[in-house]
Amino acid sequence: MAMRIDGTDTERFLSVLKENGALFDAGRPVVVTRAPGRLDLMGGIADYSGALVLQLPIAAAAHVALQRRSDRTVRIVSLGEEARDVEIPLSELQPDADDASCEAIAARFHRAPADHWAAYAAGAFPILTRDRGCEFTTGATILIQSDVPEGKGVSSSAALEVSVMQAVAAAFNLDLPPRELAFLCQRVENLIAGAPCGVMDQMTAACGEADQLLMLLCQPGELRGTVRLPETLAVWGIDSGIRHSVGGADYGTVRAAAFMGYRMIAAMAGLECRPAGPGRVVIDDPRWKGYLANITPAEFAASYASHLPKTMDGAAFLSRYDGFTDAVTTIQPEREYPVFEATRHPIDEHARVQRFAALLADERPDAPLLGELMFAAHASYSACGLGADGTDEIVRLVREAGPAAGLYGAKITGGGSGGTVAVLGRRDAQPAVEAVAASYAARSGRRPLLIRGSSPGAALFGHLTFTKESSWQFS
Repeated sequence: MAMRIDGTDTERFLSVLKENGALFDAGRPVVVTRAPGRLDLMGGIADYSGALVLQLPIAAAAHVALQRRSDRTVRIVSLGEEARDVEIPLSELQPDADDASCEAIAARFHRAPADHWAAYAAGAFPILTRDRGCEFTTGATILIQSDVPEGKGVSSSAALEVSVMQAVAAAFNLDLPPRELAFLCQRVENLIAGAPCGVMDQMTAACGEADQLLMLLCQPGELRGTVRLPETLAVWGIDSGIRHSVGGADYGTVRAAAFMGYRMIAAMAGLECRPAGPGRVVIDDPRWKGYLANITPAEFAASYASHLPKTMDGAAFLSRYDGFTDAVTTIQPEREYPVFEATRHPIDEHARVQRFAALLADERPDAPLLGELMFAAHASYSACGLGADGTDEIVRLVREAGPAAGLYGAKITGGGSGGTVAVLGRRDAQPAVEAVAASYAARSGRRPLLIRGSSPGAALFGHLTFTKESSWQFS
């Protein structure tokens, strides 16, 4: 069942679809889907360590039109400032039931950097084959248009993955519940696109609700419902103009360091550990169930903090501990890892997010305290090495304006190292947010994008079906 067309971005996409009608054959159904980006209000990089996160689906979204083909080709056309078009034989997207074959498919995209963008869309086919046993005998034509800005830390990749996966499911008659769809899309990003993300982005793009914060306990992805911001508060995003990449070295280094810290704590706690291949171990953990976030800040401070090294190189770690439990990053022997701060961050962040959510449950929450929790989260990002001069400056300007201007808190979003800053303020504080953006532009020379508004996730949108005859018919 599809959401009705409501006169906004979907109507504009349907006009684009008609303008590009030559891509599609007459008489065969064309499925249209939509998935939004997200603004990470609290939780961020603590998702891969099992934390609670609070995520807002934004107004900007990716739309996809997909039609099954009669041949064994997957053609992907992406519209935007630079139109991109790639054709891939379906045979190159057919894995065996193991990770090694997915590695071969991922390598195909990495060997052709100009086509790497297509991995986020084409990856639906090998992952559905590998994880759901789907047999694709024909390919598809896929038209993509996304309004979610790339490299801004608002999850353009998840919006693309979820909209394509939803379209493939609808066109090939696959039953994919929203939560399962989100996990499959995470595997597309981890195994095919090669980015070691958690699942909060895909879960928000799939399951989010307009004007609601999605509450997700990432153990690995337990939906805890949604919470609406009080009528007196609103959230904005201010883009720093510094490109963010979840596949970059900084994010991967901090993620690996957190799993190194968990491995060390497990050893201190006497948990049984078994080798599971090069650089990998299995830990029997009935105490914390494998998640750093389940260690309380008090327990960490009392029993483990003083025994963790500030940093450790990969070679020393592997020599002493054999490996860790993360399946999507690899320890580089020559790299220095910020073990202490990367381990402390998800432990403290989980506690911060829990307190933030509890405060929002009050009819009149303490807005300045909510803001202080955001400022603390931002400082913790920076301590891990995931800060950036631009995002630090935006946060400083928000703090400088303060409650007198209706601004309470701010923090870097998503994977850090640039991208967007989430800002919490009074609902009438739009002029103050614009003033912060203008001041930042004057000082940095960058013109920041202002992100505002919200929209529903892919599950609530559903899908629309059209047929190209003498004119496009809605069915």
